[in-house]
Amino acid sequence: MKYAVISDIHSNFEALMKVMRDIRTKHVDEIICLGDVVGYGANPDEVAEVVRSEVKYTVRGNHDDALYDDGTYSMINPYARAAVDYSREVLSAENSEWLKALPLTHKIGDVLLVHSSPSEPHEWKYVISETDARVELLAFEEKICLIGHTHIPVIFRRKIGDSTVRELINVGSVGQPRDGDNRASYGIVDTANLTYENFRIEYDYQLAGNKIIAAGLPPFLAERLQRGR
Repeated sequence: MKYAVISDIHSNFEALMKVMRDIRTKHVDEIICLGDVVGYGANPDEVAEVVRSEVKYTVRGNHDDALYDDGTYSMINPYARAAVDYSREVLSAENSEWLKALPLTHKIGDVLLVHSSPSEPHEWKYVISETDARVELLAFEEKICLIGHTHIPVIFRRKIGDSTVRELINVGSVGQPRDGDNRASYGIVDTANLTYENFRIEYDYQLAGNKIIAAGLPPFLAERLQRGR
């Protein structure tokens, strides 16, 4: 199977729609979402509607979880809390219940899906360094674990035993990249051949930012879209 993998959309409708348009040209079998459907951006309800209707498998991110979990809500920064408060106000009952029911992990054959880390999915740990990855690569038994959360695309690999190669793949962020490249990031994984390719897509970040300002959200959330930070 050939899957398009999206993550960390963060209510950015403009970025999501450009990515979805690009995905349609790639002839994938299904689409996977690694969480953080909402948060930061101005269109949580519209984004949730698209993901609900077009994505086969979605797992829960920390911003999705913060809508309902006070402990997670208290862990995120004030900008993120403002966006969660806004999302609570504008999400439809159907989309809200769908987000609440999302699983923390999901397995597809030899591929594990999780938003943050396979070792402790609900602790929302960041896998950033090789040191972080060494621990996490021993925390799952599948050949590939797909993650998001850091908003930075990267692949970590480790040989397990004599012949098994295990991969931890971060697909980056659709709606709020943080690697200095303001283009939306997503990936395609081929589970038959165990291959992965990352793609970067330009979108109208100025429109997305203007909508954040118009919604009364912190201007910083609009400014960082341009910088990709």
